[in-house]
Amino acid sequence: MTASPDQTADVRVDHGTRNRALIRLISTFAIGFGVFLSGFVIDEPAPYELYMAGLIFIWALFGLRLSRTVAILLAILVIFNIGGLLSMGQMADLKTAPIYIAVSLFLAITSVFFAAVIDSDQRMLPVIFRAYILAAVCTSLLGILGYFDAFPGADLFTRYGRAMGAFQDPNVFGPFLMLPLAWLVHGVLIGDLRALPVRLVPILILTLGIFLSFSRAAWGMAVLIIAGLALLLFIRNPNRLFRLRIMLLAGLAVVVVLLAVIVALQIPSVAELFFARAQLVQDYDDAQFGRFARHWYGMLLSIDHPLGIGPLEFGPIYGEDTHNVWLKAALDYGWLGFVSYMTLTMLTLGLGLRILFRERPWQPFLLCAYLVYVAHVAIGNVIDTDHWRHFYLLVGIIWGCVALELRYNPTPARHAGDVRSDRERGEHSRMQ
Repeated sequence: MTASPDQTADVRVDHGTRNRALIRLISTFAIGFGVFLSGFVIDEPAPYELYMAGLIFIWALFGLRLSRTVAILLAILVIFNIGGLLSMGQMADLKTAPIYIAVSLFLAITSVFFAAVIDSDQRMLPVIFRAYILAAVCTSLLGILGYFDAFPGADLFTRYGRAMGAFQDPNVFGPFLMLPLAWLVHGVLIGDLRALPVRLVPILILTLGIFLSFSRAAWGMAVLIIAGLALLLFIRNPNRLFRLRIMLLAGLAVVVVLLAVIVALQIPSVAELFFARAQLVQDYDDAQFGRFARHWYGMLLSIDHPLGIGPLEFGPIYGEDTHNVWLKAALDYGWLGFVSYMTLTMLTLGLGLRILFRERPWQPFLLCAYLVYVAHVAIGNVIDTDHWRHFYLLVGIIWGCVALELRYNPTPARHAGDVRSDRERGEHSRMQ
């Protein structure tokens, strides 16, 4: 008995549907696994670099498309790295400069890649955030276990008595945990309170990891991000019950954190390092050739060298790196790199702020990423962030959301008087 034309068509449609579902499953796993690997950078090149290089190449072969917005991001980052190449030309001995610039260009491409992926499918946002949370929890646990020397060889995950997880530096480990912390706190503030225990466990793990990193920048970032998140949600939503909820939860969070810190300070080694690191200005900050003095010397040096002095050349001259991303841009990438980086920062801040409060399915993701990005811009004044993998992921998320906004076609609401807080909670629960 032969199949009818309608049955044959149904079989083709069914096969096509299954194939699309399989492709989407593979794509989702590939993106998520790449983000997960960003939390493990003990050696370089890290597995993240090797995996992402292959993933981007394969994605490009099968139709990675760049919208006009994403193309602008690519152009700015390419110009930034051209500045690095010009600066490298000022060096008599290239040393490791070519590898450094190659890594800079690669990280720029990852930022463009994530922006393009989000632009093509907004459903990748929850995939990215879930993978990031899993990576952050895993690397935090490694840092915590390493700090307390919980198993042989655990000191691999610490440095100078500070937790650093599967990173090379506690000062990178702490900031890496900010985006998942912001997302989980956002879920507590506007999500279903019945899910509070589920979110509370990873929040406590991340908070302890941040605390044991003894990174002053990470401590300040956590306070800024959580306070900013509560404030923006409070301002954005006029509902009195919602605002009361924000205030109560924020107060409860402060009490819990204070109690946790008090308990941790009962451990002598923790208390000693905490009070040493809690000083706003350390000896190496205000010494004759300390961090702040190097900022001044670096500024004078950048004025005399418009093409830069070459990547990583500042450290051998003054004994330490610039610890200032603006000086880093001017000295390692020249004036061209500095202007490009300034343009990237201003556009990212401006474009993100312009759409920050619009009712969109991706608004919760943008809100968290934007606050974390602002905190990274702030700490860029005292630390170099130009090679932080998660920093480029943040930029990609924000620019991806900007690209989504430019082609957003809202459907008319059935009821013009919908309550905003209900929509927020509904959107957040669906995207979780």
